Amino acid sequence: MNVTMTSQQVASYTAPSRLVVGITGASGAIYGVRALEALRVLGVETHLVLTAPAAVTLSQELGLAPSAVTALATRTYALDDWAAPIASGSFRTGGMVVAPCSIRTLTAIAHSHNDNLLIRAADVTLKEGRPLLLMVRETPLHLGHLRLMVQAAEIGAIIFPPAPSFYDHPRTVEDIVRHTVGRMLLRLGLDNALYHPWEGPDAAD
Repeated sequence: MNVTMTSQQVASYTAPSRLVVGITGASGAIYGVRALEALRVLGVETHLVLTAPAAVTLSQELGLAPSAVTALATRTYALDDWAAPIASGSFRTGGMVVAPCSIRTLTAIAHSHNDNLLIRAADVTLKEGRPLLLMVRETPLHLGHLRLMVQAAEIGAIIFPPAPSFYDHPRTVEDIVRHTVGRMLLRLGLDNALYHPWEGPDAAD
C-alpha cells in the first residue's frame, strides 16, 4: 500500500478561513450584522444560522428583513437543517460566534441541549476544541444567569458581553458597536482595524 502523500493531496486538506455565525433574538442584532459585514471584508467564509426571534429583532431594531442579513453570509442554514455541514465536527472551521446571544441560547449551550442547528453547531465547536464566543446580551443578571455563564465557560465557551470601552472617545453608537465587534474578532484571532487598542494615556487623543 502506498502511504506517501503528495504535496497536492496535503494542500487539498487545508480548510479555508471560515467561521460559523449565529444570531439570536436578544437585543443587539446590530452586532451580528456588523460582524458579518466585517468578516466579508476580511475574506472570511461565513456560515450563518438565524433563530426565528432574531428575524423579529432585526426588523424591530434595524428595519432589516432576514434576506438582507443572509445576503451578507457565504452560506445560510435553516434552524432545523440537521444535514448542514456545520452540524458535523468533520467540517473544519475557525470557530463560532453567537452575536447577540440570548439567555435561552446560553442555557441550551451550557447544557448541551442540541434542539436546533445553532445549538448543535455551538456544541460541535466546543467538542472540537474550537473557540466559541458568546456575546451574551442581558442586564441585570441574576444568579441563574451567572451560573449558566460559568457552566458555559467551564466547557470552553468565551463569554463576551458587549461592554463598550470609552478610552477612544466614541462619538456615536456606531463607534461603540464597531469597536466591540473589532475586539470580538480579535479575540477569535482575526486582526482588524475596527478598534483602537489601548496604548497608554500618552497615546490617547
